[in-house]
Amino acid sequence: MKKNNSFQHRYLEKILNTEDEHLKKLHQIVADSMNEENLISENLLNSPNETFNRGQLVADKVASFGGSWTFIISFLVVLFCWITMNVILATKAFDPYPFILLNLVLSCIAAIQAPVIMMSQNRKEEKDRKRAENDYLVNLKAEIEIRNLHQKINLLMEEQFQSLMEIQRYQTEMLEQMVKEKK
Repeated sequence: MKKNNSFQHRYLEKILNTEDEHLKKLHQIVADSMNEENLISENLLNSPNETFNRGQLVADKVASFGGSWTFIISFLVVLFCWITMNVILATKAFDPYPFILLNLVLSCIAAIQAPVIMMSQNRKEEKDRKRAENDYLVNLKAEIEIRNLHQKINLLMEEQFQSLMEIQRYQTEMLEQMVKEKK
């Protein structure tokens, strides 16, 4: 009977050691995954500061002002004042009725403002592209993590099945031994 107890003791130690090693591996995998996730989220939330040159800063300010109600209202006020003043002054006006100078000024403003706004939009498009790439990387990492989790679950199920089979084999051996001892 003592031989039977030592076999049982060794077998239980083996199972517990295997489970402990497996739990340690899982804990390490989870810790590594958490560290990687923190690094990715830090990179996405706190992207490195971009350095803008003077032209880019001006383009952003012109685009933000050119697309605002402040610009539209002030532009309408200047146009109204320009036209009113030239109509009232009539013969002494600096820009008489067909307002050729006004057309020239408006054309110059449009010719300068349009490319500047396009520069700003191109930079914003580049930022959106980088954001889309980051989203893709996060989605790809999530997909890989899900696949890894599926593999871990399958591995756990296989190991548990093997453990159950070993336990069943051990129990069968014990039953056979008990039957032999009774005879």
